[in-house]
Order: sequence, then structure tokens, then C-alpha cells
Amino acid sequence: MQKHPAIILHKNKTQAVKRFHPWVFSGAVKQKDGNPDQGDVVEVFSEDGEYLGIGHFGTGSVSVRIFSFDKVSSLDDLWKKKLQNAFLLRRNIGLTESKTTNAYRLVNAEGDGMPGLIIDFYNGTAVIQCHSKAMNAEKEKFVEILKQGYGDRLKAVYDKSANTLHHKAETETQNPQYTDGYLYGKQSERIVLENNHRFAVDWEQGQKTGFFIDQRDNRQLLSNYAKDKKVLNTFCYSGGFSVYALKAGATLVHSVDSSVKAIELANENVKLNSSTGVHQSFASDVFDFMKASTEEYDVIVLDPPAFAKGQSARHHAIQAYTRLNHAAFKKIKKGGIVFTFSCSQVVDREMFTGAVTSAAIDSHRNIKVLHHVSQPADHPVSIFNPEGLYLKGMVVYVE
Repeated sequence: MQKHPAIILHKNKTQAVKRFHPWVFSGAVKQKDGNPDQGDVVEVFSEDGEYLGIGHFGTGSVSVRIFSFDKVSSLDDLWKKKLQNAFLLRRNIGLTESKTTNAYRLVNAEGDGMPGLIIDFYNGTAVIQCHSKAMNAEKEKFVEILKQGYGDRLKAVYDKSANTLHHKAETETQNPQYTDGYLYGKQSERIVLENNHRFAVDWEQGQKTGFFIDQRDNRQLLSNYAKDKKVLNTFCYSGGFSVYALKAGATLVHSVDSSVKAIELANENVKLNSSTGVHQSFASDVFDFMKASTEEYDVIVLDPPAFAKGQSARHHAIQAYTRLNHAAFKKIKKGGIVFTFSCSQVVDREMFTGAVTSAAIDSHRNIKVLHHVSQPADHPVSIFNPEGLYLKGMVVYVE
């Protein structure tokens, strides 16, 4: 077995790791043996020499992201086993053989025991997004495992890591250059199915890996409330909620996003799906649009990008969520429904609920919660790492 640098933890800082939390924070580290660098594989020990786990070293607030709490004789075998387990989960929840949905998340970072790695599957194309230098170094191995596992069903593997890795590299003394591109195959079918709704996915130029798969169940839930309704979809990106609303029988859907490219993609996706309702799109700031619009909406969807990327921005994010929900509560018709979400990981469910409550108080509207919602089953959360529950949402009725 290859010997790796050792991270020794303070005596009173081992309990979290022993409870299988995969993050070792810098304050827990007593000493580093072997001079590990960013992305190196390291092993974690207590002061008494007890083996605690193996993971990737980092120079930020999280010193180690553990991917195994047991000793590992072969990393190649470990990655293969983890990807097989990830595929098995998606097969067992009915996604890998589905006739109505062929876009799903295959690997969800810590949720699948692979911190720093996202893999989304789009109708034959696997899109890899590495959030760490360490996982990026392993991507060729992941490609081979995917080829073995999917066989002819895998048409291409696209690496969409450059943006996230460049952001991480800003604090490094050596600033490496990363580029996106195909690791296997070439661009193929861009149209995917989600609950029999058709979407064009742009994994090369689009946001994240190309499509927000994590809202699949919540888009389906919107279908229950959209028939014969006027719907406002804010921060619409590629128009996912708009398509579901129209196909469910909404009479009017307005899609709003500040990005012209997003609006173009939303329009394309609406055209891909037949409906009788009217769709209009607007490249506009959401707050400005809601203030200027004279339309009375029955349903409003609030699905903004993350307002906080880190702890330092959390207070500002909570204020922004309060302001956004207040605007929607003032705008919505009596008896209307608001779908409201936060994808800011540092804003937990209690904080988000507090922001929505503050907005309800300030708007002088009586608000009733119909649903608490989150990310779907192909975005699993380890019970030992509750921070993986990043998507929080509520469906509320406004009297």
C-alpha cells in the first residue's frame, strides 16, 4: 500500500471524524507529516496513532475532505466501487432505465462519498464537474469507469470543470490554466427527457453542467397548481418551470431572467413542448420586472441563484431572500401560490424559513405553508454530512 502524508488531529478534535463527518477543518489539525500540497491524498490520524480516514488535502478552511474512513489498498478500485454504488442507487430509484426521464445526477459529491465531484448524465453524455484539483487529477480514471459501466449507452464525456477550478485556484500561488472539453466522444444529442418534457441542454456554454436537474421534482409539483393559471417564473434560466406550467395547462406564463442567453434557451425549450397557453419572456432584472408589471399572477416561482457563496455573505443573502419574497407576496393575487427556493448552502432551512417569515410579516399577508421541498433522490445527502442539503424550498399559499 502506498504511503501518504499524514494529518494528525488534536486530541479533542477527533469526534466529528469518528462520527463519519467527511470534513476535517483546519483548526482540528495539530501537525502535518510529509508536507502535503493542495489536492494530495493524505491519511488522517489521532494523536494516539488511531487511523481515522483517507482523503484529499486542501489549503482552505477545510484541510481534508475524506472519501473513505477505512484503509484503502487501491484508489482505482475504490473509485470504481463508488461509481458502481452511485449507479446502483440511481437504478434502484428508477432513473437509469426510465422511459420518461433520461437526465439525472450520477455522482453528488459527498452524498456519494466523492467530495469535489459532480457527474450529470444527459441522454448518453456524462458531464463531469470537478470542484477540487484532486478530483480533476482523477478524471481520466472516471472516464474509463464510465465507459465500462455504460457500454454503448455512453456517447460522450464532457469535462465542465474549468470555471470552478479557476475560482478555487485564485488563492493558489501557482495559478494553473484549466480548459473544458470532451474527454471521450463528441457532441451528440442535446435534447433530453424529464418526466416526458423535452429540454435542450447546453453543457458546453450553459450554467453549472447545463441544466438544473435538482428542481425536477419541484417542477413536477408545479404541474399540480398551474392549470388555468397565470404564472410568473423568475430567474427562469432555461425555462424548466415555464415548460411544466404550460404543459399542465397554464393560460399565461411569463419567464424572466437578466441573461439574454437564458431567455433564448427558455424560448427554445418552450417551442420543444406543445401547449396552448401564451408564453412571453423578458430579459430583465427580476425586482424591476415585478415592480413594473401590471399583470396579476396566480403562481409565482422564485428560484434565484445562490445569494451567498460563503459564510461572509450569509447575512446579505438572508436580506436578499427577504426582499425577494416580500416583492412576490405584494405582487401575488389573493389566493395565489408562491414556490420559493434557496440554493445557498450556508443558508440552512431555518434561516431561509426565517427570511420568508419576515417577508410575510412585512407584506401584511397571511401565508400558509403547503409543502417543504428539497433536492430529488439522485442528489442524495449523507446522514453524516447534513451540509449536503443545499436546496431548500417552500410552497406557500397567500391569502
